[in-house]
Amino acid sequence: MALTSRAVLVALAGLVPVALLPAPLTVLVWALVVVALCAADVVLAASPRELAVTRRLPASVRLTGAADAVLVLRNVGHRTARAVVRDAWPPSALPDVDATGARTPRHRVDVPPGEQRSVTTRLVPTRRGDAVADRVTVRTLGPLGVAGRQASLDVPGRLRVLPEFASRRHLPSRLARLRELDGRAAVQVRGAGTEFDSLREYVDGDDVRSIDWRATARRREVVVRTWRPERDRHVLLVVDTSRTSAARVLDGTRLEASIEAALLLGVLAAHAGDRVELLAFDRRVRARAVDSHSSRVLPALADALAGVQPALVETDWPGLVGQVRSRLSRRALVVLLTSLDPASVEQGLLDVVGGLTRRHQVVLAAVADPELEELRTTRRTVDEVFDAAAAERTALERAAVGVRLRQRGVEVVEGTPDDLAPRLADTYLALKAAGRL
Repeated sequence: MALTSRAVLVALAGLVPVALLPAPLTVLVWALVVVALCAADVVLAASPRELAVTRRLPASVRLTGAADAVLVLRNVGHRTARAVVRDAWPPSALPDVDATGARTPRHRVDVPPGEQRSVTTRLVPTRRGDAVADRVTVRTLGPLGVAGRQASLDVPGRLRVLPEFASRRHLPSRLARLRELDGRAAVQVRGAGTEFDSLREYVDGDDVRSIDWRATARRREVVVRTWRPERDRHVLLVVDTSRTSAARVLDGTRLEASIEAALLLGVLAAHAGDRVELLAFDRRVRARAVDSHSSRVLPALADALAGVQPALVETDWPGLVGQVRSRLSRRALVVLLTSLDPASVEQGLLDVVGGLTRRHQVVLAAVADPELEELRTTRRTVDEVFDAAAAERTALERAAVGVRLRQRGVEVVEGTPDDLAPRLADTYLALKAAGRL
């Protein structure tokens, strides 16, 4: 049995007869009246279990996007169900308040016998992963509205919350540059690893090393070879999910910035005709995605990264190198989305990165904390001077680690959470234009 606020008001109304006839019998009689009204309302209320509840959900939604969770209630009983329905979801899947100002949405609905009604809960997730619905609580009220019946029904529901992909705004400009590199604009590149495109007549200013002497002899005019950026290369995105990825940078974690960079580069590489593979790793594989078709790369990457969370363990760098070697049989671009934390790099990555750079082009992308730069330039009080000194030392240590990585053949890319994704995309385009993939 469930009581409503009306039951409380009916009980408080008994203060009037008690004040007029202040006797124990008056209190007892009024209490019996209230109990009788509540019991009659419960008996006349429809059973909540006579409502067949089904759920309709979209398969997925992007982080901070909106999705509608629809409950369909069908009355299989013989009484009209005057119901209050509560659809329970995790707090991270709900907006701050609903239309009525309540944190957890409740819906009032009347369902006549043999008919069905739908109620909709607006979801605005603030965390990646799977948002799992809890039970649906249905409270049916009697005709007086003072009491009713209540039951919690198991109605399974799961909503996949994908990464936001806020770096999508950088994609059009990078695709325009890619089209230029791909020969849709008059751009020529030359160097080891580029692919032959076509022959054309020599014009002043062309590199004489591009002259095709055999074709020149056949045509009796000087012709040169044109080249295009390499296609069908292998791009392996490795997202570090160890403890360093859990560090907060501005409003998010390093992992969130790495995911944004991985999505932008993955989509860009797929449009360039390269094969993209993703690996999320710390001491074991947390997620993996492989899809050779460009139109499916973004859904595959987003779905694989949706449930990835930082693990409070150190990265197994030798194990990571073994994973890379087992997946790559020929030269590829290996992008390590990790941290430039000196302790982590010096104790693990520096010892094994040489084995990768001998066979592959390796790029390390790391998130830079803009607050460090702010600390380095703020020196008004004694405490701020010490903070600035600590920030300066951290910056010098990171720069020294970057130099040692570059000496081993690693391209190092640093950027704030907003800048890392476009900078990594620019590095990829520069490597492709130079024929270094």
